[in-house]
Amino acid sequence: MTQNQTPMDVYASCVFNDTIMRERLPKEIYKAVHETILNGTQLELDVANTVATSMKEWALENGATHFTHWFQPMTGLTAEKHDSFLSQEADGSVLMEFSGKELVKGEPDASSFPSGGLRATFEARGYTAWDPSSPCFIKDGTLYIPTAFISYGGEALDKKTPLLRSMEALNNSAVRVLHLLGDTKVKHVNTTVGSEQEYFLVDKAKYLKRKDLLFCGRTLMGASAPKGQEMEDHYFGVLKPKVSAFMHDLDEELWKLGVPAKTKHNEVAPAQHELAPVFENSNIAVDHNQLTMEVMKKVADRHGLSCLLHEKPFEGINGSGKHNNWSISTDTGENLLNPGKNPDENTKFLVFLIAVITAVDEYADILRQSVASPGNDHRLGGNEAPPAIISIFVGDELADVLDSIAGGTVFVKKEKQEMGGAKVLANITKDTTDRNRTSPFAFTGNKFEFRMPGSAVSVANANIVLNTAVAEALDEIYDVLKDVPADQMETTISGMLKDMLTRHKRILFNGNGYSDEWVAEAEKRGLHNLKSLPDAMPAFISDKSIDLFTKHGVLTKEEIFSRYEIFLENYSKTIHIESLTLQEMVKKDFMYGLVSYLKDLKCVGIDDELIASLEDAAKGIRETLKKLKADTEKAEEETDVQKQAEVYEAVVLKDMDEVRKYADEAESLIPDQYLPYPTYGQLLFSLR
Repeated sequence: MTQNQTPMDVYASCVFNDTIMRERLPKEIYKAVHETILNGTQLELDVANTVATSMKEWALENGATHFTHWFQPMTGLTAEKHDSFLSQEADGSVLMEFSGKELVKGEPDASSFPSGGLRATFEARGYTAWDPSSPCFIKDGTLYIPTAFISYGGEALDKKTPLLRSMEALNNSAVRVLHLLGDTKVKHVNTTVGSEQEYFLVDKAKYLKRKDLLFCGRTLMGASAPKGQEMEDHYFGVLKPKVSAFMHDLDEELWKLGVPAKTKHNEVAPAQHELAPVFENSNIAVDHNQLTMEVMKKVADRHGLSCLLHEKPFEGINGSGKHNNWSISTDTGENLLNPGKNPDENTKFLVFLIAVITAVDEYADILRQSVASPGNDHRLGGNEAPPAIISIFVGDELADVLDSIAGGTVFVKKEKQEMGGAKVLANITKDTTDRNRTSPFAFTGNKFEFRMPGSAVSVANANIVLNTAVAEALDEIYDVLKDVPADQMETTISGMLKDMLTRHKRILFNGNGYSDEWVAEAEKRGLHNLKSLPDAMPAFISDKSIDLFTKHGVLTKEEIFSRYEIFLENYSKTIHIESLTLQEMVKKDFMYGLVSYLKDLKCVGIDDELIASLEDAAKGIRETLKKLKADTEKAEEETDVQKQAEVYEAVVLKDMDEVRKYADEAESLIPDQYLPYPTYGQLLFSLR
């Protein structure tokens, strides 16, 4: 921003949003596009041509020379192919052209993207289809067009397509239930998401000296620094100048792109930070989170920093998550998860609340699978993140309301307390419940905060499962109520909610999710404890999962199995790369420093105890490296994707931990000048 500009001046200045369309498009064309966005109606070619012309003129005015269909393949990243607006005439002159056909459909090569067997390598054709519900934007001189990515046969090859399908499934189910409840004005229901993004910032020059960070995104070895997070002085602490400058520029870049970045602060671990946006439509929120991760890395690079998005870049301190704040709202402006002043009397709220409780309990294993990744496996279950066991926290007041429903008793509301302080301070009304940071799925006032997604992954997967599962729970409610006479509706709803709570109350837990006692209690309740991606993946291809997704048209059976294969292959490939990287770092770099230090110690002829410790560590490293190499080769020979992932998780990762144990022990004894890479202390505490 210039000195005279405000955030309002720059916000969405690079976005072809509703305001721009209203200004630039003919009234009838704007109306047609708006109808497509709201109701998914077909966009005619003449309308698309007019939109494309207007979009091109706007893009050129704002410095764009190219356009790209921006999509989200199953790589976990985004993809783009850039074409210029230039079109050469017969006389050698050029025009700047952009047609409706180019706007609506693209054709990138689909053969080199993960398809999980849906496409043979020689079957290269794939299509990108414009998603008009997510605004186009300009970045780095290119007009970005958010698109879905599908195969020649129409199968989804991306994360946007099933997300849009899941949103439509929930919309259909929710509208039917609302009409039964008497709210007939509602025509459309949206899910909204706000994705809190955690990340680390480290000095770029130091980052470039770490092969593990370069190739894997996390440190595969490294002794703990003398100081970690035990002083609890980093959380919400004063921003260091370099970090503050980065955050300032990040906000500005995101605001230009229409990303509503709202909150920024230091997180618990040293060098760890967080950015939180305002809630948006789920599809746009997912797109914006992908943009946020891309922009974070670019802005960090400009500031001589590297942004680490891996879930566990450093051992011994907190990892990073991406809290998925999820809610449901109507086109009439009502948040269906807002309990109001008297939640016990708010039938609509209770119906949707218990639908969510039912969905999460019934499909907890699939929801757990949706957040499984090689990186997130290192984070979930530690005293920094929710456990791998999914449970729901609803707070004291709602717990009492639900108990009264389940028990058929009258709910007695507790009066809110005033919290006073010094006379100069205003009285604060105490909330009816505390927050529970150990809960994987917590109700936080008018939304649910799903705290299990990892920082590096798209939140599309979690929202696909959540939307579809809730749609199924709402269908169960609809089937119970659809033929009930009006004079019996209240009694039927009361009995139905009591029955649903009785069947699914096992998922409710307001206590400490980190405790060993909860693990034992969860097992008694029959809750899933899926600790790794290989443990979680079979649930995704279960009959229950296939029935859920195919019934609601979110994923076909073939698409489910393709994703199953892609997730498992990605897991094995990730750990394979980590294994090779660790072997190279230790053999080619670390052992040289260790041997050099040993040689110098022996020349001096002092400290025999230190020499013995280093020699023991060197021997341990050689032996464990040999085993790691052999086991990695064996894992690569396994042809079944599930079994291969299980070998990598159960054997190769444990071998890597053994190598690391000896290497870290030796590193703690070796002076920094002998080490081939920056230490934890240098990485975590070098920014000023």
